[in-house]
Amino acid sequence: MPNTIIHLEDIRKSYFMGKMELPVLKGITSSIFKNEYVALMGPSGSGKSTLMNIIGCLDTPTAGKYTLNQQNISETEDNKLAEIRNKEIGFVFQQFNLLPRLTALENVALPLVYAGMNKKLRSEKAMEVLEMVNLTDRHHHKPNELSGGQCQRVAIARALVNNPSIILADEPTGNLDTKTSYEIMQVFQKIHTAGNTIVLVTHETDIANYAHRIIRLRDGLVESDTKNERVATITH
Repeated sequence: MPNTIIHLEDIRKSYFMGKMELPVLKGITSSIFKNEYVALMGPSGSGKSTLMNIIGCLDTPTAGKYTLNQQNISETEDNKLAEIRNKEIGFVFQQFNLLPRLTALENVALPLVYAGMNKKLRSEKAMEVLEMVNLTDRHHHKPNELSGGQCQRVAIARALVNNPSIILADEPTGNLDTKTSYEIMQVFQKIHTAGNTIVLVTHETDIANYAHRIIRLRDGLVESDTKNERVATITH
């Protein structure tokens, strides 16, 4: 289908210790469509981190087919994979992963350096996305001068700056207090409303409830894939 951004077909992933095979993903088939907001849930060991690494082009499946934006990722060389990753995917991690010596603006502009954009354009584009996350007034601050919530906003802006096909957020509120977590989830809501596709990995039900669809994994398989009737609209 033309609106399919992610298509997973019988995705399997095993790790090998000597001759012993450890199957982690045991045949996952699923599709995610443009402008969907999907939460990926599951207990520890369910395979959600492995699946996220495959979706994020950080790892490749042992078997099965993964198509991202009409491109077959399963058979792609590592160097091409890095190129696709930089262009198609915006990552938001639990640890923020900001460079401490760079300002918020420079951190956000970093993916554009790799894309070969000139400095003036980089700054303009970075300011645009910082405005989306309400942080233009802190653009000259370094990470140690920002709160945890502000650091995560910078990380979200950095994920958006390349206009990726999907935003992949791995436990994005894991290091934040409850109030800040809800504020960050409202930023994601705003991003989704603006037309972005979001895949959120979380083990917290109240965070997953912001997503419009919840896929639960257990023992390397999809346990359930349901439309979320209780989309959170919590305002704090």
